[in-house]
Amino acid sequence: MSRIGKAIITIPGGVEITQQAGMITVKGKKGQLEQLLDDCVEMTIDNGVITFTRKSDAPDHRSKHGLYRALIQNMITGVSEGFKKELEVIGVGYRANTTGQQLELALGFSHAIIMEIPSEVKVSANTEKGKAPVVTLESHDKQLLGQVAAKIRSFRKPEPYKGKGIRFVGEEIRRKAGKSAGKK
Repeated sequence: MSRIGKAIITIPGGVEITQQAGMITVKGKKGQLEQLLDDCVEMTIDNGVITFTRKSDAPDHRSKHGLYRALIQNMITGVSEGFKKELEVIGVGYRANTTGQQLELALGFSHAIIMEIPSEVKVSANTEKGKAPVVTLESHDKQLLGQVAAKIRSFRKPEPYKGKGIRFVGEEIRRKAGKSAGKK
């Protein structure tokens, strides 16, 4: 049995969960999320506790058991607390600015990259003197937040020689030595 799927979820205060025809709706102070539940997994809500069961031990059902439990847990955490990702823009002349829901990145190309951020994601860029610009993304939808962060990172992935590029705050980049100093 799936260890993740067996774990129960306690519903925090201020979060409302409704289940109707396989569609799970989670409402909270940060927003509302919906998820379609597969037939092979059943969700029951009793006294503020959610449990998940699967219909059989088929490999497909076993994998979906833990998957849907994790998706619902992320939805509950998102609408109650929210999620946050921070990206560093490292490189000489690399800049990040925001105007409303538009993120403008100068990453050493001949033109600036302007990305329209979805309305569910709150974006801000912070630039301090002597430090790399930091782009902060906040949302109640973990999947959308990860997708937007990955798209921003894909514009200039960190390279292993000088470490330039866009990386997550705290991400370790494996560095390479580069060319050796001249031969004798």
